[in-house]
Amino acid sequence: MDKKLIKYLKIACVVIVCLLFLWFLVISPLLKFKGYEKEAEDAARRYFELNESELPTGTRVKTLSIQKLFDQAYLKEDFYVPYSKNPCSITESWVKVRKEDGEYKYYTYLKCGVISSLVDHKGPEIILNGDDEITVDRGTKYKELGVKSVVDNTDGKMDIKDVTIDASKVNTNINGTYKVTYTAKDSLNNISKVTRKVKVVSRLNTTVKEETNNTGIYTGLTVNNYIYFSGMVFRILGLDGDNVRIVAEQDVSNVNYSAIDEWLEYYYDHIANSSKKYVVKNKYCDMKATDDNIAGITKCDSYTKDVYVSILSASDYNQAGNVTDNYLFPESISWVRNEKDDTNAYTTREFFYGVTSRYMSFDKNYNFGVRPVLTIQGDVLIVSGDGSKDNPYSIGDFKAGEVGDKVNTRQSGEYISYSGILWRIVDSQDDGTTKVIADTTIYDGYTPVTTYYQTDDKAKIYNPKQRGNVGYFINNQIPNYLESDYFVTKEIEVPIYNRAIKYKEESSTKKYKVKFSAPDMYEMFSAFDFNSLTMKSYWYINSSKMENTKAVVADIGTVLYGKLYDYTGFGVRPVAFLDKQCEIVRGSGTFEDPFIISK
Repeated sequence: MDKKLIKYLKIACVVIVCLLFLWFLVISPLLKFKGYEKEAEDAARRYFELNESELPTGTRVKTLSIQKLFDQAYLKEDFYVPYSKNPCSITESWVKVRKEDGEYKYYTYLKCGVISSLVDHKGPEIILNGDDEITVDRGTKYKELGVKSVVDNTDGKMDIKDVTIDASKVNTNINGTYKVTYTAKDSLNNISKVTRKVKVVSRLNTTVKEETNNTGIYTGLTVNNYIYFSGMVFRILGLDGDNVRIVAEQDVSNVNYSAIDEWLEYYYDHIANSSKKYVVKNKYCDMKATDDNIAGITKCDSYTKDVYVSILSASDYNQAGNVTDNYLFPESISWVRNEKDDTNAYTTREFFYGVTSRYMSFDKNYNFGVRPVLTIQGDVLIVSGDGSKDNPYSIGDFKAGEVGDKVNTRQSGEYISYSGILWRIVDSQDDGTTKVIADTTIYDGYTPVTTYYQTDDKAKIYNPKQRGNVGYFINNQIPNYLESDYFVTKEIEVPIYNRAIKYKEESSTKKYKVKFSAPDMYEMFSAFDFNSLTMKSYWYINSSKMENTKAVVADIGTVLYGKLYDYTGFGVRPVAFLDKQCEIVRGSGTFEDPFIISK
């Protein structure tokens, strides 16, 4: 056979195959689809022949859904995507009719898979002024930003006045997220809608101002000024300009006044890094006082340099209320930032026996409670909480713990429930373990577990390896009262002092491997926790080479100073280290909802 003929036959076969493909894949489906369009239009015409009163008048448009035409039997057989068993959409398909030049004109739109009618079926494009999501302060008036433009693919540019705006659900008096709806339709009654989210929020400084009746200072026995910050609960003192001052809910540690500034640097190191960006440097009152004037000081004439953290002064306490009506005064003895002279400084508490004033001076070398105070940005948003103790305000300064998170990734101050009691995170260690301190003292049933020194040494140095020593009892006997599977044996350093026990003035340290130990007076959360209902007296790890000089916390929550004799027993508040494999299985890390953990 002639080669040219063979070539032409091949070309002809290719052309035939292409035409067949074109027919089956394009032409035939389109013809089928066009048949559907005609059936739909004919059905609509029959509908209006029987329901003539429903025909639109003027420039109005009447829309009949394909669904309705099927439901009322104007269409009897289903429409299918050509060459498939998939039905065409009866909810997105319609027939519209409009009177034009005295006659009714029908527009049919069908959607069958990837095939759809060429009729205009899209509503106008609405472009808003401003962002799709805006934030407004609670209590302010909502100001509508409006529409920038409206353009239809058939009608062209439209008047923005034709857009209907529905902002009826926005309530700026109640926090929440609301929607404003913008609706436009073209000449063929194709409707389009866009929404704008309006978040009604409370800014911290605005809320403080409202709750303090514009005074900016919380006074009396207020119950709505709690805030959760960096995994810890604080009380809001009030406004400082546009910023907000907060103070630890209670004493964090017991420290000698002469070393407070150095200790506060240690404390600030334990603020979560994500929270520190909200802390602003500030000047805090730091003025001398006398026994005669301290109870009446409300103004300050001397300040610290700009610092990130300080302690409260008597002026802060005095501004918060009178002697019998004041949320600030602590149950323990806490230092205030007021020196009496070069040797003595003032403390405060809820009351002092035999003293009418709530202030008393002590030697600066004594160890009493420290409640750190911070200033945070005031324009931050309150993301949750109502300010109560059970539901403090939160500004979302750090990410909450989630199921599966390792405990060693969590913040100082968060709570863990294990072995039937609460523990508080002190900090994470370099080896992945997590140092925790019990939130209560240990009980045997309803009886507090107590111990005392039973050694002949005049200097009672804390020693976990010496029988008769408080340290030995804690390490060896506490496992009888607590589950300890999640705790690991760890090397600790015991501080030893030559004379008085003072911050960072230990003369030496000794290392021991233990599972349980007493808390260090100067570490986080070692002060008496008045949230605990069962807390009693407890030993500290701090001790001196001086005869019988050791540190404890009494039942009333204050550090006992001076010599403590052997016949006096005190309770145990253990410190331990959680295994690095421990992880969260539920809980949020708060006092009310502590983390539950597993390994």
